[in-house]
Amino acid sequence: MLKFIAKRLLWMIPALLVLSFLTFVLIQLPPGDYVTTYIATLSASNEVIDQNTAADLRARFGLDQPMIVQYWKWISGILLHGDFGLSFEWQQPVSGLIWERMAFTLLLTFATLLATWGIALPIGIFSAVKKYTVGDYIVTLFSFIGLAVPSFLLALVLMYVAAVKLGQEVGGLFSDAFVTAPWSFAKLWDLMQHLWIPVVILAVSGTASLVRVMRANLLDELHKPYVTTARAKGLSEFHLLMKYPVRLAMNPFISTIAWLLPNLVSGSIIVAIVLNLPTAGPMLLQSLMTQDMYLAGAFLLLICMLTMLGSLISDILLALVDPRIRLE
Repeated sequence: MLKFIAKRLLWMIPALLVLSFLTFVLIQLPPGDYVTTYIATLSASNEVIDQNTAADLRARFGLDQPMIVQYWKWISGILLHGDFGLSFEWQQPVSGLIWERMAFTLLLTFATLLATWGIALPIGIFSAVKKYTVGDYIVTLFSFIGLAVPSFLLALVLMYVAAVKLGQEVGGLFSDAFVTAPWSFAKLWDLMQHLWIPVVILAVSGTASLVRVMRANLLDELHKPYVTTARAKGLSEFHLLMKYPVRLAMNPFISTIAWLLPNLVSGSIIVAIVLNLPTAGPMLLQSLMTQDMYLAGAFLLLICMLTMLGSLISDILLALVDPRIRLE
């Protein structure tokens, strides 16, 4: 297992280098650059910048250099100094901008992941065991509703319920009094009071889809010969269910970690904008719109890292759960 993990970690290095180059190329594919966007923004306010000033800005930001030179400057700074470059729009180091945002993003991601699994796993098992019963039909109905309802619409509904019916302050992850306050138990409790709304919103669609996945996988396992043999040996239904078919049915369930982690980061942009959350999504969208390439590149590179990390975690968990994978 350790050899497998070390091998996968070593393969991540060249893969990330290739992905970083592709990311940098994709960011520069749209016509123009940050200076072009900046000039267009000023023109909307009736401010005019001459060509010499625009050329000076491009030289200042290094945008007058060939793309390969810009990429080498960016990637060498990351590899050698841990420097992700300077944000054109914010005029601050990218590392200082992204880490706080990514910290809150990862907190929201893992809270959503725990809520999704904690709800989807038992409900999926119940739906498979009680196939074609009233409970199964109710679970199926709510699963389809969860898949159909847009996240931004659910966010607006929950904001109304929290603000009007519960009298709770909504928007953001902290109340105004705790935004700049140092960490304390009171600030942590305030975070928990604000965190449940985005967690519920993001967990609804993920839970609905995983319930269907778990139900389908478990139905495939429940009628196989090894289940009949184990039942004939006198195992209790609960012990039989949890020891054999549930373990095997969880394989595709666990493999969803590979796409679930990056999807929660990039897929929560609209929800983050509606709820005014200080996460990576809104800043990533803004950096792409303004063509702030170092800031956008850093976020996209971190999303690629989450994808590869999610794949590694899912592979390790699959090997721990299923002995057949360990033997192979």
